[in-house]
Amino acid sequence: MQIVPVFGNLAFTIVAFVVALSIIVAIHEYGHYIVGRWCGIHADVFSLGFGPVLYSRTDKRGTEWQIAALPIGGFVKFMGDANEASVGSDSEIDPADLRKTMLGAPLWARAATVLAGPVFNFILAIIIFGGIIMHDGRTADPLTFGQSHALPDSFASDLREGDVLLSVAGVPFDAEQRDGSLVDMVPQEPRLDYLVLRDGQEVVIDGPFIMPPAAAGLSPRSAADDAGMQVGDVITAIDGNPVFAFTQVQEIVEAADGAELQLTLWRDGETLDVILAPRRVDLPVDGGFETRWLMGISGQLFFDELRESVGPWEAVKIGADRLIFTMSTSISALKHIIIGEISTCNLSGPVGIAETSGSMARQGTVSFIWFIGALSAAVGLINLFPIPVLDGGHLMFYAYEAVLRRKPSDRAVQVFMFVGLALILSLMSFTILNDTLLCP
Repeated sequence: MQIVPVFGNLAFTIVAFVVALSIIVAIHEYGHYIVGRWCGIHADVFSLGFGPVLYSRTDKRGTEWQIAALPIGGFVKFMGDANEASVGSDSEIDPADLRKTMLGAPLWARAATVLAGPVFNFILAIIIFGGIIMHDGRTADPLTFGQSHALPDSFASDLREGDVLLSVAGVPFDAEQRDGSLVDMVPQEPRLDYLVLRDGQEVVIDGPFIMPPAAAGLSPRSAADDAGMQVGDVITAIDGNPVFAFTQVQEIVEAADGAELQLTLWRDGETLDVILAPRRVDLPVDGGFETRWLMGISGQLFFDELRESVGPWEAVKIGADRLIFTMSTSISALKHIIIGEISTCNLSGPVGIAETSGSMARQGTVSFIWFIGALSAAVGLINLFPIPVLDGGHLMFYAYEAVLRRKPSDRAVQVFMFVGLALILSLMSFTILNDTLLCP
């Protein structure tokens, strides 16, 4: 019976990983397929997965749609392609059908078809990020009290829904600092005075510290996640010493310098203890990275703010901004890893991504969908790297053809593809080693 939960968690992680990856791969490959079709290039096979075919059907255009046994990727095999990577050509192709092949299509059509995969991944990410902001809305201005989160009785307050918060302990609520500098500006006291506008009158209400030591979110594969903490857990004591503020937890974790800490948690009215050791984490800050000791939880105000709806166009803009931030942070992290300024533990492979998939799925549907958006952005970005085998490698060959007015020789393409495949396999092997042994 002790083994059952282990296998249950493993199965859940695998299912979450397969679902996330299948969605992203399907969108990526569909981008290649549909743009190729628009450009007059015929697809013989659209496959989700590799290996033995589990299910297939052929549509009226002659494209075979299939699901294969190994759900670790996918491909579109266009007419005339010698293989799934669109490298080489089928010598038996009818000259009359040459325009319908990748090799026989104009340069612009080939480039558009290859570029479409990553672009569709970016579109998916924007839709997800924008859709979540439309679903959640944004905090109303001025800041208005909604309802308290589930917290121990010591965090109770007399605030009511609709109260407009003006200041806390004399520090004004500002739209730019609600969850950031405001927390550092108020006194670190268990009870504070809140000035609110209620029914047209200003009244002072007693309430708890503005940001309690509660887990609003868990970082996947973090110390808190591995220790079994859950979203909503409230830390009431560390090593037997009571805490009432999230800032206290941050200070204690940093001072522990990686030593184990015993946390007393409040969870749905029950008390339990967990032991964890904070880990060194590289955090993106102002174009660089800052290394700090973290347990892997995020904080929030002790209440839900009233929210206002966001229109579709604004949601798209917010989603695009989030995509750009995700991509720029990823590129910055990769650069800092290469030059040795941050740890290679920031680089995740299949094992790390699978574990993250399971962790985000356990945190809820919205968290899991957000993760799919972030992973889709990463997949699109990686595929644009100028490495043969990847889409960026094909685009590199097309750039060569556009500049020199001739295609690279088949021998050169084969050599570069072999080198690219070796690089990808080497990187995958390293990331698996990284996930399982170096940075478990």
